[in-house]
Amino acid sequence: MSEETALNGDWAFEADDHFAEQFPLSPLDDHLIHQTPDPMRVVASTDPRFFERHWNVFHDQKGELLVVTGGSFYPNLDTAEAFAIVTHKGIQRSVRAFRKIGANRGNIHVGPIQPTIVSGMREWRHVLAQNDFGIRYELDWQDTHRQAYRAAYGSLERGNPPGGQRHVTAGFESFGRVGGWVEIEGERIELSLAEGRGTRDRHWGVGRGVGGPRFQSDGKPPKAGWIGGVWIAFSDFAIWGPIVLYPLGDNRPRHGKVRKVERRLRFDEATRIFEEGEIDFTLDNGDVKHVRFERIAQQSAYMTCGLYGGSPDKSIWQGDAVGEKIEGDRYDLHDAAVREKLRGLNEHHCRISCDGEEATGILQPLEPDAYEACKRGEKGWAFL
Repeated sequence: MSEETALNGDWAFEADDHFAEQFPLSPLDDHLIHQTPDPMRVVASTDPRFFERHWNVFHDQKGELLVVTGGSFYPNLDTAEAFAIVTHKGIQRSVRAFRKIGANRGNIHVGPIQPTIVSGMREWRHVLAQNDFGIRYELDWQDTHRQAYRAAYGSLERGNPPGGQRHVTAGFESFGRVGGWVEIEGERIELSLAEGRGTRDRHWGVGRGVGGPRFQSDGKPPKAGWIGGVWIAFSDFAIWGPIVLYPLGDNRPRHGKVRKVERRLRFDEATRIFEEGEIDFTLDNGDVKHVRFERIAQQSAYMTCGLYGGSPDKSIWQGDAVGEKIEGDRYDLHDAAVREKLRGLNEHHCRISCDGEEATGILQPLEPDAYEACKRGEKGWAFL
């Protein structure tokens, strides 16, 4: 077994130099896993926005440490990108890395951002190696909740542009526990599996925001995401956006659905960024879960630093070909002007409570859109 195989697992063995001569074949083609007559390196869709993506949020329960990381492959653009965001006591540091995909789609490392699939749908290892931006980590993730396949099909009647084919995004989501260490400016913070919690998803399909304005039918910058993202796990149930997930081995149905959401939210008037709120979730079994949210100080991840809605200076969009590049930044989130500059799709670490149980979880509004929805009094949106 080669060193690269040992690092990345049997599925991720490194292609040797001769695979450039053997295009479109890749090491994955030696496995009995094909779904079409095409080799594994070639996706069935010709849409340049086709993507494979992993996304992860890890946090402690004290409200001092938040880690968000993810990565995307765009096979039709031969582009790979990844990001890592660490917010510690209100200071957010980020690393972004870019490269060509090359011959081996089994290697999901991009620069210093080096995740490894230890056991599919059960365990990953996340490593942020040495870099110039003051953050490193080695974190082991274990899924604790049963994943369910979901596919979201765009409507032909509301096609964009009219007459265009439906956009399809599919995948699965989960909650879990995480342990290891995070190092910030030389200070190492230990995170035990008993304390570290989080959520993740694995999605693939056609990404609506890929490529920025040039891939949008109206030529305008794409919206960064859905304004109602919420990821919360209590001992008896967990809500991931529109679905209810249960622990592995639970004897209830494999998953449930959220039928109705009523939000009452309060925002900072200067920045229009979420501060606290109450959300009522009506589940498909008839239960109504009343959940209280309180944003923990400045423990947020502003996802423009992960290319959601473009990079902070809007010079790079998801899927952009920028060659071999590593960049990063540091922001003091205690500064309201900084928060307003970075706002968009944001992950807020919150104290949450429901039915007498207290925990922490993530609320993800698109800001200031969520504020505006409450101001307009849209269905399911109101000020607290």
